[in-house]
Amino acid sequence: MADSVTDRFLRYVVIDTQSDAASPTQPSTMKQRDLGELLAAELRAIGVTDAHLDEHGYVYGTIPATTSKNNVPVICFTAHMDTAPDFSGTGVRPQIVKNYQGGDIQLAGDKAQVIRVSEHPVLKTLIGHDIVTTDGTTLLGADDKAGIAEIMTAAEFLIDNPDLKHGAIRILFTTDEEIGRGVDKVDFKKLGADFAYTLDGETAGTIEDETFSADAVEIDIKGVAIHPGFAYGKMENAIRIAGAIIDRLPKDQAPETTKDRDGFIHPTGISGVMEKASLSFIIRDFTEEGLKIKEALLEKITREVLAAYPGSSYAFKVREQYRNMKVVLDRHPEIVEFAVEAIRRAGMEPVRGSIRGGTDGSRLSFMGLPCPNLFAGGHAFHSPLEFVSSQDMEKAVKTVVELAKLWEERT
Repeated sequence: MADSVTDRFLRYVVIDTQSDAASPTQPSTMKQRDLGELLAAELRAIGVTDAHLDEHGYVYGTIPATTSKNNVPVICFTAHMDTAPDFSGTGVRPQIVKNYQGGDIQLAGDKAQVIRVSEHPVLKTLIGHDIVTTDGTTLLGADDKAGIAEIMTAAEFLIDNPDLKHGAIRILFTTDEEIGRGVDKVDFKKLGADFAYTLDGETAGTIEDETFSADAVEIDIKGVAIHPGFAYGKMENAIRIAGAIIDRLPKDQAPETTKDRDGFIHPTGISGVMEKASLSFIIRDFTEEGLKIKEALLEKITREVLAAYPGSSYAFKVREQYRNMKVVLDRHPEIVEFAVEAIRRAGMEPVRGSIRGGTDGSRLSFMGLPCPNLFAGGHAFHSPLEFVSSQDMEKAVKTVVELAKLWEERT
């Protein structure tokens, strides 16, 4: 099973599927369909007869029930096909460190890129594993092609072993998760699932039932433009105003200075000319109250900065992105409890965690499909240091199989 899931993973990561937030289409990049077409074809080849790629780039498929019980809930296992725009995903050249025996891992394509044990202590738990990395010039794409490979491998195992009793299982591979549009076009009627599990987490054995709540903020500044030679007492440079707002941000509420359950205010973009400028932010907190406090602080800073520029003005726009899925999952505790038991049956000690980020499951949960997040085994996502263990991917496959069996047993 480890060889099978690794072979799949290696096949998928070389397909460039980076999403693009600047694109208005769904999928945002047509190259995501390249992987979707391959996955749909592979699903049909292993016996998922209804597997298909829809017009939005999503892949759907069904593993038929093998149980005679007619009241087993329909489970969906889902992962996303796109990789993050944060670092290049073009020309991925995966490398395998066989039977890892400890120590730092220097990447062959860029000697400056080193996966250090001091920065990634999880490596100490992976002695003897086969570790897949890149050559250091691209990201790997374990986020979330590891999840895809695991679902595909589990699907084939279940189809090849019809004596294992389980209910109907839906498969969903989404596009554009990395830019916050992963489930915008999901056809819930066609999907027909009662609940779902994303395979989009990190360390083996982890199940995450809590995420950040998230908003985006756009600040548009209108300054006062005039020829610089005649600017004394008249010019109000929108770029300087934007810079002053950034400079006033609290240093202890940034991603690089927060951890655990602390939220943050994070500037993600700035553009402008003398007359006008725009600032983009993401706001994160585990509670909606925390979001509102941070947004109020950001607007207060903006208002105070603009007070020194009487001829200028600003617009402050907040857009909801996703909410903490724990609010929904706490109403359906068995979904997480069964996952904990499945992880245990797959030979691991379960660890419940909180995500300093979001998944497709965050939004799915609030769209009527409760959806916690299972580990996929990858680490150092969105960077050239990304890596994943073959053995941990195998454990994820076993967890999916055990979950399918468990829901049939307990119904």
